[in-house]
Amino acid sequence: MSAEQVDVSHHTKISELGQRILHGGDISREEALWLFELENASDIFDLIAWANRIREHFKGNKIHLCSIVNAKAGNCSENCSFCAQSSFHQTGSPKYGFVDPEPVMEAAEEAKQHNVTAVGLVAAWKGLNEGPMLDEVCDRIKELKASGKTRPDASLGIIKSQNVANRLKEAGLECYGHNLESSKRFFPSHCTTHTYEDRIQTIHFLKNAGIKICSGGIIGMGEAREDRRDLAFALKEIGANVVPINILNPIKGTPYENNPPLPPLEILKTIACFRFILPRQEIMIAGGRTVNLRDMQSMVFAAGASALMVGNYLTTLNQPVEKDLQMLKDLGLDPNWDKHDFSDQLEPQPISFRSRQTTPVPA
Repeated sequence: MSAEQVDVSHHTKISELGQRILHGGDISREEALWLFELENASDIFDLIAWANRIREHFKGNKIHLCSIVNAKAGNCSENCSFCAQSSFHQTGSPKYGFVDPEPVMEAAEEAKQHNVTAVGLVAAWKGLNEGPMLDEVCDRIKELKASGKTRPDASLGIIKSQNVANRLKEAGLECYGHNLESSKRFFPSHCTTHTYEDRIQTIHFLKNAGIKICSGGIIGMGEAREDRRDLAFALKEIGANVVPINILNPIKGTPYENNPPLPPLEILKTIACFRFILPRQEIMIAGGRTVNLRDMQSMVFAAGASALMVGNYLTTLNQPVEKDLQMLKDLGLDPNWDKHDFSDQLEPQPISFRSRQTTPVPA
């Protein structure tokens, strides 16, 4: 047997890019694609180590936790290929109308008990228009806000008017989840009932209303690494505050039910690349982490993640919140996230790298 030769020039280049980010700089699209295309395990662990340093500098040891409530399930009119709730797919997922106040307040109480920063109301429909349903949504948000137990978030699909966004803000909504899902090039491969531009327009309405943006995507749908690079830069351009990275969990009955899983190192590398491109954003690991990363879940933080979705997902199960909290404790990470206004994302923070102490990354 012969050992594979390690290219020392890769180590040097990764270090140079990492130093640049730590000193307040950016990497180019070409440099980012070079990182995404690293193949050697030694290079990937170099990349992860630098992503960890970048996370520690900009985020310290704080981890932003959020959870979601499936506020309206099933029978969605959109044909997103990854989604169990689309009316186009026969998946057997639950179907029910918009929830009453009680389940929302129960979720808020559980969030408070576990130091979860936010609870998001998520609805399976195309979007939200003016009318009685908007009134009901605003009532749930007002109740959540008035409870003082958690930050009220929502993910309610496409918004077609500025007035709807303004109403949500007036009700007390602080952050809205609206994933770009993938690159502009790849988007029509997984959805044709609405467009990438529809999603961009929604985000513009929300930002105009003063609502923070939670926007990310899904990896493992068959996209190229270049698409992941393009998604990260698009999220940087729109000014997303929270960037959820979902890993496809193929659901039987959807067009992606037979998609092969991404290797765990490919997932960790992707998280690290997003941290290089988005050094100040909250990078959140969301759906698919338990089934795809298994015993390597704790490594998402070494790879640059600074946020975690806890509790169950919309149609699939997650590991118990208590297990996630123990994982954070074991890593010396603090779920008492204190930047609810995302103020740490506003100003660059150049440093002298040698003055920092960093958490060692397993090799």
